Amino acid sequence: MGAWRGRVAAVLAVLGLCLAPGAGAAELKEGRDFREINPPLAAERNKIEVTEFFWYGCPHCFDFEPVLMPWVRKLPADVVFRRVPAVFPNNKWTPGARLYYTLEAMNLLDRLHAEAFNAIHLERKRLDKEEVLFEWVATKGVDAARFKETWTSFGVESRIRHARELTKAAGLSGVPAMVVHGRYQAITPGTYGELIVLLDQLIDGVRAETGRK
Repeated sequence: MGAWRGRVAAVLAVLGLCLAPGAGAAELKEGRDFREINPPLAAERNKIEVTEFFWYGCPHCFDFEPVLMPWVRKLPADVVFRRVPAVFPNNKWTPGARLYYTLEAMNLLDRLHAEAFNAIHLERKRLDKEEVLFEWVATKGVDAARFKETWTSFGVESRIRHARELTKAAGLSGVPAMVVHGRYQAITPGTYGELIVLLDQLIDGVRAETGRK
């Protein structure tokens, strides 16, 4: 395992020197640019997986969204993106995870994921309160009865439990947290634009280390 980590670190270092913008760009370093997750999280076998851990109530996640999504839409074919709503032991963020997985189960994420962020951060709606949330989804043309049924469904409960397990296994302390292929959490640099560059470097590192073209 130590030798494998050494090979990955060497690849990342070379890619950092080659790909970072600016003539004086430094190589990627563990502890400064990324944190290794050990044991790693399960990830796609045939593609490089990038995971965003987020919370709807997080202002930083809200600010990151318009930077993240244009990048996601242009990801190469060998990279897959997924979101996980973070759930910590105090369960304060559970309503956000429940909202995300309810929207997912009802195939409403494309319509209402960004709308949920806007409702919370621009309109100051307390979507963590059920009475406010149910009224809000009704104004969006969603079948309120079906939404409430899905909200408390076994499938959504199972996804929340899994999100809680993933949050713990990743050893996260906050969000947004970006994890590449279940192994490397990018350490957010000065700007979100720089974080995107760092994610590209980590992806290239995994691609080179695993022999993907």
